[in-house]
Amino acid sequence: MKKHISKWLVVSGLVLSFGAWAESSANAAPGSDMLVYIQPVEFTNPIKLWHPYTDYWFYQGPPVEAIAVDKLGKAYGKVEVCDANQSGRALVWLQPKMFYNPQVQQFYGKVTAEVYTGVGKHIGTYVGEANVRGTLGLQAETYIKQSYALAIDQAMGKMKADNALQAQFSAAANQAAETTPCSMVTLLPTNALRRAIPF
Repeated sequence: MKKHISKWLVVSGLVLSFGAWAESSANAAPGSDMLVYIQPVEFTNPIKLWHPYTDYWFYQGPPVEAIAVDKLGKAYGKVEVCDANQSGRALVWLQPKMFYNPQVQQFYGKVTAEVYTGVGKHIGTYVGEANVRGTLGLQAETYIKQSYALAIDQAMGKMKADNALQAQFSAAANQAAETTPCSMVTLLPTNALRRAIPF
C-alpha cells in the first residue's frame, strides 16, 4: 500500500511539474525583432520650451516612445520598449531633443537613433531633424508630436538607405542571434562626447 502511494505521489509530481513547464512555454513570448530604448530621465524630467509670455513644460519620452514603436513596428516587425532583461535581435537607442523659436514660431525636433545588433555591436548613428510651424499654446502638444514624427521618419529613411544595416537585420532575422539584455544598454558603445554632453 505504501509503495502504491509513493508511486502515485511521484507520478502526480511529475505530471504537475510537466504541466507547469508546458504552460510557461506556451505563455512565453517570442523574442522581439527590435527593442527601443529611451533614457528614463526623458520620462521623469520635463523640458521647457521658452516664450516671452508663457512657457511650456513637457516630457519627451512618452510621445517619442509611442511614435517610434508604431513607425518602427510597421517597418521592421515586432518592436517593443526595452524593459529590464528583455532582449531582441536589434536595439535602437533614441535620444530626442526639442527647441522652440518664438520669433519665427517654429518647433525644431531632433531624434538621434543609435542602432545596435542583438549582441551590442554598434552599427550606426542616424539623425532625423524636422521643424513644424506653430504657436506655443493649446496645440503645442500636437506640433511637438508632428515634429518628432517627421524627425523619426527622416532617421528611419537614413536607416533604410544604409545597406549594411539592412543586411545586418536580414542576417539576424534568418538565424537565432545572441542577444544583450536591455539592462546593459547604457554600457554599450556610443559617441563619448554626446554621452557626456547630451544637449
